[in-house]
Amino acid sequence: MSAPSDQRDRVVDLQIGGMTCASCASRVEKKLNKLSGVTAEVNLATEIAHVYAASDIPDIELISAVESAGYTASVPKPSTENADEPKAEVNPWQERLYVSAALTVPVVLMAMIPALQFRNWQWLSLALAAPVVLWGAWPFHRTAWVNLRHRAVTMDTLISIGVLAAFVWSLYALFIGDAGAANMKMDFSLLPSREASAENIYFEVATLVTVFILLGKFLEARARFSSGAALRALLGMGAKEVAVLRSGIEVRLPIAELSVGDHFIVRPGEAIASDGIVIEGQSAVDTSMLTGESVPVEVGPGSLVVGATTNSAGRLIVEATRIGSDTQLAQMAKLVSEAQSGKAPVQRLADRVAAVFVPIVLALALATLVAWLLAGEDASFAFTAAVAVLIIACPCALGLATPTALLVGTGRAAQLGIVVKGPQALESTRRIDRILLDKTGTVTTGQMQVVEVITRRGVDTNELLGLAAAVENAAEHPIARAIARRGVEQQGSLPELVDFVASAGFGARGLVEGRAVVVGKTSWLADEFAAQLEQDLVHAVDAANSAGRTVVAVAWDGAVQGLITVADAIKPSSAQAIAQLRALGAMPILLTGDSAAVARTVADEVGIGEVCAEVMPWDKVEVVRELQAQGHVVAMVGDGVNDAAALAQADLGIAMGTGTDVAIQASDLTLVSGDLRAAADAIALSRRTLRIIKGNLFWAFAYNVAAIPLAMAGLLNPIIAAAAMAFSSVFVVTNSLRLRGFKGRLD
Repeated sequence: MSAPSDQRDRVVDLQIGGMTCASCASRVEKKLNKLSGVTAEVNLATEIAHVYAASDIPDIELISAVESAGYTASVPKPSTENADEPKAEVNPWQERLYVSAALTVPVVLMAMIPALQFRNWQWLSLALAAPVVLWGAWPFHRTAWVNLRHRAVTMDTLISIGVLAAFVWSLYALFIGDAGAANMKMDFSLLPSREASAENIYFEVATLVTVFILLGKFLEARARFSSGAALRALLGMGAKEVAVLRSGIEVRLPIAELSVGDHFIVRPGEAIASDGIVIEGQSAVDTSMLTGESVPVEVGPGSLVVGATTNSAGRLIVEATRIGSDTQLAQMAKLVSEAQSGKAPVQRLADRVAAVFVPIVLALALATLVAWLLAGEDASFAFTAAVAVLIIACPCALGLATPTALLVGTGRAAQLGIVVKGPQALESTRRIDRILLDKTGTVTTGQMQVVEVITRRGVDTNELLGLAAAVENAAEHPIARAIARRGVEQQGSLPELVDFVASAGFGARGLVEGRAVVVGKTSWLADEFAAQLEQDLVHAVDAANSAGRTVVAVAWDGAVQGLITVADAIKPSSAQAIAQLRALGAMPILLTGDSAAVARTVADEVGIGEVCAEVMPWDKVEVVRELQAQGHVVAMVGDGVNDAAALAQADLGIAMGTGTDVAIQASDLTLVSGDLRAAADAIALSRRTLRIIKGNLFWAFAYNVAAIPLAMAGLLNPIIAAAAMAFSSVFVVTNSLRLRGFKGRLD
């Protein structure tokens, strides 16, 4: 939603409480938009109202408008202040579900198994059912009442009326009818009995409906509230304390007390506290969380550094230039938040049909009662028929349709190394036609590896690698570690090193087996040690640079003896994964912060035709938005913090499980194994799960349409209605279990 061009010059996000379906979000949105100078968009999935308002409209007026519609509203606290809030929201559903399920089991067993119907068993059933109906189902009753006050009905209305009708009728049968007799037994009859209609109780119906719907609500709540974890994880990456220089003395302060212009110290391994300029020191800074670039950036006096990036080597003194909400980290957090809030709410099929289905069912139940009374039937028989209509129409199967398919589908996905967050992912996979792939850690391993060792004529390759590895083994730079690792792999042990000296940003040197070995940049070797390259090696350097590889020169005896090229290695399965994604109708696009040469080399090797290189996190979001504006349905696969905003903006976000927590939390699907082939499995399985959910919903409604006329005609005993409802639930579960047979490409 773009900002209006009139006087609505501020943005307010309101946390909305009490919404249960799309019609609730629509009512809140309409109520806010009736205010002069206000334009609002309400997102059901995130329960956030994104409001553009004139500066003279106070927050309390916006909150009052929402409350007048029957819902709660508040201005959310900063994410760092309410990190545990999601658990607090999910726990009430969990508590209601567990307690209600424990009380329901004996109620159902006594009702369905005559041998368990001991003397006065029905009174125990009442004692167990009452807490479930009155406390367990209270959220549905409350929402139904709020909706009624505002002349609206939803699925909660039908749930509440169905549960209460079964419970109230059972109370009538116990206290006024004959069901309260000590030796009462539940006789099974295919048709309602005109003589003994007040002898049956339906506590099991009331409790079962409550438990099944609570299960669905619990699962939905757990998936929905976890979406806020991305923002909390992102903000949590920043430093909590900073070592500030005050009058030349180092003072450790909370990050909130850092001011623009302060000089602060960053030691090796520490996160840089804020955006700033290096005043003193040289080091390599790991910026992969921001740019996705796998090679650390060399910095020195005058270099710009970004908050939350990691200082890999030397000690730095930095002058703070941007703090708090002005830093790039905070701006990235804002991108994630906006992308999540702007994602279209999931339009549940059950809620769409319920807009018409619920009032029709209520009208049919009332018509059944009146019609039988006018036909001269006994009031108890007429009420029994009406109750049968409500019970057979209770959305038990509807409540199970989505969560059971999700449980089975996500369980199967877990076996394939895929974590599915919720149904919003399933809706998106159906029409995915573009899939953006981050390079580092997604298509590639994210770890530097030696690609090639090139020597001048007469120099042994193993000798050069061994000498270089001995020097680099004492260094901490990722490229140095890659060379040292290859040396150990090939030779088992490395020669002894003495007199080691590292030059941050350039290379290192030391004495190995009596030779003064220098390893580093070719320009550094030429300038500092007059070690020049032979023509063959010059050509090798040019070829390596064209392929996007990093070149390390190795010299001794005053000459460059050879080169070692290093690159981020491509995962062995990436090419196969790209082919599988194409087969699913998703055109792959490589999206990376690396250079165009590196990106093109990787893309050619794995079979990707289109490349977007040298893009920053905000550029990645724009690429996603541009494709969406062109009508494409976009999936994004990434593993770093720099991908988080794009993952949230995409129609389907897929995170590599080997990546950062921020990327994982911002995504819809997570590939635990880090194997890109699982992305194809994830899309295929999600599409299959969505088809199962739609099938479940169709048959749940079809069952209602077929059974309601029988109940209205007095041909359906409420007990049969309850059994039929249970059967529909069994069908939904059985249909969902078909997902266990899904065969993945990694099986």
